[in-house]
Amino acid sequence: MNLKTVAKVSAVAGASLLFLAACGSKSSSTSAKNTANWTESAELPTMDISKSTDVVSSDMLNNTNEGLYRIGKNGSITPGIAKATKVSNGGKTYTFTLRKNAKWSNGDKVTAKDFVYGWQRTVNPKTASQYAYLYSGIQNADQIVNGKKPVSSLGIKADGDYKVVVTLDKPIAYFKKLMGFINFYPQNESAVKKYGSKYGTNSSSMVYNGPYKMTNWTGTNLSWKLKKNNDYWDKKAVKMDTINYQVVKDQSTGLNLFNSNKVDYTTLSSEQVKNYKTNKNYLVRKTAGTFYLELNRADSDAKVAKAFKNQKIREALSLAINRKQYVNTTLGDGSTVAKGYVSQDLAKNPKTGKDFTDDAYVASAVSYDQAKAKTLFKEGMKEIGESKLNIKLLSDDTDKAKKSTEFIQGAWQKLPGLTVSNQNVPFKTRLSRSQNGNFDTVLSAWNADFTDPISFLSLFTSDNSYNNGKYKSAAYDAAIKKAEGSDATKPSARWADMVAAEKQLMNDQAIIPVYQQANATLTRTNVKGIIYNTAGTNYNLKYMSVK
Repeated sequence: MNLKTVAKVSAVAGASLLFLAACGSKSSSTSAKNTANWTESAELPTMDISKSTDVVSSDMLNNTNEGLYRIGKNGSITPGIAKATKVSNGGKTYTFTLRKNAKWSNGDKVTAKDFVYGWQRTVNPKTASQYAYLYSGIQNADQIVNGKKPVSSLGIKADGDYKVVVTLDKPIAYFKKLMGFINFYPQNESAVKKYGSKYGTNSSSMVYNGPYKMTNWTGTNLSWKLKKNNDYWDKKAVKMDTINYQVVKDQSTGLNLFNSNKVDYTTLSSEQVKNYKTNKNYLVRKTAGTFYLELNRADSDAKVAKAFKNQKIREALSLAINRKQYVNTTLGDGSTVAKGYVSQDLAKNPKTGKDFTDDAYVASAVSYDQAKAKTLFKEGMKEIGESKLNIKLLSDDTDKAKKSTEFIQGAWQKLPGLTVSNQNVPFKTRLSRSQNGNFDTVLSAWNADFTDPISFLSLFTSDNSYNNGKYKSAAYDAAIKKAEGSDATKPSARWADMVAAEKQLMNDQAIIPVYQQANATLTRTNVKGIIYNTAGTNYNLKYMSVK
């Protein structure tokens, strides 16, 4: 999912850092019992389950809604609306029995038809869901997405009110993990039709079936609330009454709010980390998220498009970045140098136990060599018949994103004849521009939706909606097709397919991996019960409490 995309990037400390650090050792809590105050570093783009693509929306939807399963500790599958599951037909048929006491916040019961409707809405080409590709493997999904079959032919049926039957074209190794992901949640048809184009654009134009309900979000404001949902089937497990959210893009502001006992959670900049590593509230949250630079081969600027189609220029841009210096000085938040596109500690070789990033490592794709970068860039520019190149680097408008683009700009402009202009825009704007191909190069990111390398790798097949830079490789597509098809039930062969795909992507320098994200935070120690996962939706707040 997009971090989404630089959705969780943070900002730089202010001049008052040392004073605030001295205050940080106070033992206090901002919150009344059963209330917490939280910061987000990016605005909330949408609450439409079919259209969510980022971490902020994902966290909010995961805590206000619920699917067949909920993802628990360490990515475990825990009960949601489904109370029983039967797998048959060689792994191609799933029958889910639903609990009868689940309700929507408008009073409607949650029934099988809500899953049928929600899934059909997501794969419907008219919805233009960027996550429709995840339905591939469910009967007829690909044909529906491509407009070749009606949405009614999707392999999901309601057997009465409380039984959902899903038919797959082929076994899917990670299917149960998908069922805990927000884009497979049910949707209330009457609400979608009632609110029309406003559905999911503000907290009032939405219904909820999860632990909380959202209030006070207009669609454009930078604050909202999660309130306990008394219609939730398992409301007895929900301890919190209210979680107040506010968007704080500047980390010196966030730190000030924390030390003034006005918030319970905020992220830290690299400078702030130096002074807070020993603070009792200091907590580093690792993610299965990789930040990378995507190069637009279909750029409207013909010269830029031609340059990005040149292998030597792509390699030069990668080699010019000193990633170690970047993570240590610009970030300083526990993030690490990317070893490739797929994040570390996500998946292990089923035979040897080796990490995926070890098996798929291509050192040249993430190395730093300024002299070689300059040589390759000169050679590449000569091959395309140009002596000068101007490119625009797109990213978010947070302080940390600005510092990041400044670092990359400085590294790239050491290449002969290259001029880089930074474009820092609001998160929603950056997402939209990326999706519409309105960029030269963009600092983007992806956080795994589930604990499998395919969650990363499927993005860069030729026809994937997230392949914003229009990378095309027959060998890459073939490797992914085998992993998703003929080798889906052969763990070792499937692993080899995914390793081959990652190596192809890196040898082509199709994208430029930069770092694997971690968030250095101050999280109040009296806040308990948060379930945090590095992959998929990060925060499950169902069991959260304030002691």
